[in-house]
Amino acid sequence: MSFIFLSLVIQALLIVHCIKTGRNQIWIWVLALLSYAGIIAYVAAELVPELLRSRTTQRTVKGVKKALDPEADLRRLAQLSQATGGVDARARYAQELMKLGRHDDAAEQYRQCLRGLYEHDANLMLGLARAEFAAGKPADARGTLDALIKHNPDYRSPDGHLLYARALEAEGQTQRAMDEYKALSGYYPGAEAAVRYAQLLRSQRQPEEARVVLKGLLEQSAVAPAHYRRTQEDWLKQAERELGAL
Repeated sequence: MSFIFLSLVIQALLIVHCIKTGRNQIWIWVLALLSYAGIIAYVAAELVPELLRSRTTQRTVKGVKKALDPEADLRRLAQLSQATGGVDARARYAQELMKLGRHDDAAEQYRQCLRGLYEHDANLMLGLARAEFAAGKPADARGTLDALIKHNPDYRSPDGHLLYARALEAEGQTQRAMDEYKALSGYYPGAEAAVRYAQLLRSQRQPEEARVVLKGLLEQSAVAPAHYRRTQEDWLKQAERELGAL
């Protein structure tokens, strides 16, 4: 009796699903008359294909593949880069190298891109600077960013500006770094710049100035859209911890 009752419940739910989603109404008769056979047929023909097409499932499958073979995309992009020799393919290869922590290799790929018509391409130069900084070469990164601005004076990138400030800080050019962070904290779209600025202020024994920066950030975030608070959650939590430590 329990199997019969369970079948009836599932049949009823699937019939409702069929009607609400506008599927072929012949499924109503199949579900009503064929019990478990109808349930299996509906799930196999209608629900499973829909599930496999969903973005969530595709992301999950992609994530599993990535976990099982983390360098699959790297090999594919390396082959594409070698086969075409194109700048776009080489840049994508460099980005994948960055994801895998191979920063020196990524920097070399960006240098290979920065030739001919692309010698002073702003986006490629920024990619090179990121790779150099990640490889522990802040002076090289800052030099690349200086060259970027020299050859592309109208180029604007908040992330590039943040990288410049971080490079200065890593080099020990503290005052220049604070000046850049101060300028950044007024327009940077995320919370990272303000948090890094406050951290540097605190390290230079300027706790009151750091407190002002952190309070301002948290007050602004309190009235910001939910999307902002969600995407910046980690940095905002760090801001709260920094403020509590002052």
